[in-house]
Amino acid sequence: MSVPLSIDLKGKVAVVTGGGGVLCGYMAKALAECGAKVAILDLREESAQQVADEIKAEGGEAIGIAANVLEYPSLEAAENQICELYGPCDILINGAGGNHPKGTTSKEYLFKEDLKEQVEGITTFYDLDPAGVGFVFNLNFLGTLLPTQIFSRKMAGKDGGVVLNISSMNAFTPLTKIPAYSGAKAAISNFTQWLAAHMSKVGIRVNAIAPGFFLTNQNRALLTNEDGSLTARGETIISHTPMGRFGDPEDLLGTLLWLVDNKASGFVNGTTIPVDGAFSAFSGV
Repeated sequence: MSVPLSIDLKGKVAVVTGGGGVLCGYMAKALAECGAKVAILDLREESAQQVADEIKAEGGEAIGIAANVLEYPSLEAAENQICELYGPCDILINGAGGNHPKGTTSKEYLFKEDLKEQVEGITTFYDLDPAGVGFVFNLNFLGTLLPTQIFSRKMAGKDGGVVLNISSMNAFTPLTKIPAYSGAKAAISNFTQWLAAHMSKVGIRVNAIAPGFFLTNQNRALLTNEDGSLTARGETIISHTPMGRFGDPEDLLGTLLWLVDNKASGFVNGTTIPVDGAFSAFSGV
C-alpha cells in the first residue's frame, strides 16, 4: 500500500488490537509499510491472519493472533508469543471496541407516550439492559486499559514507547441512541489524558485519534441502504459533515504515522485528534 508519510519504523514492534477490522487493518498495513514488525490481535483469528497474510504478501513482517482484550490470560499469551518472535512492543494501537444493541435506544428522543406502556421491539432509556451497557463500556474502556497494562510494561523506562487509543466523535458530542458507546468513548479520551501524564516519566507518549464517520462492516447497514443510498441517519451525518462525505480508511494514516513517529510528534502527548471532515467543528447551523 502507499502511505502518505515516509517514516522509519524499522526495528519497531507494533501491536494492533482489533486489527482484523477495516480501519485498524489499514493502520496495521501502514505500520508494516514503514518497516515495523506488526502483531495483529483480534477476537477472530481468521480476520487477524488475513491482514497478516496481506502484509506478508507485500513484503512486510506480521503475525495474526487470536486475543480477547477483556481477558488477562489471553493478552499475556499473545504478549509472550510476540516477544518470542519479534521482541517487546514499542507501539500499541488500542483499536478493539464497538457497540451493542443492548446499549442502544430505539428512538432519538423520549416522548411522553413512551411512558404509558412498553412496546415490543422498542427500547427506551428505561429499558436499557445494564449488562448490555456494561458490555459496551467494558469492551471499549477495559479493552483499552487491559492491553495497555500488558503491552506497555516492557516499554516503560526504555524511552520512545507509543500508545495510541481510538476515541470517537461521541467523545466530543454524544450521538443519539447510543449512550453506552458515547460514554465509553468519552472515557477513552479522558483516559488518554490521564495515561499521558501518568506515563510521562517513563518514556511513553499516549495520544488518541477520534475518527469521524467511516463506512465499516459494523455500521454499513445503519448508514446505507441495500442499493447504496443513505439511510436517514446516514443523511444526517453527511449533512453535518462540512466536507460532505464519509471518511476513507486512508484518511487516518497520516495522523497515525505522525503520532507514532517520535521525531515528528515527540512533544505531542495527551491529545485526541479528530479526523472527521470538520464534523466536530460544525454546529449544524
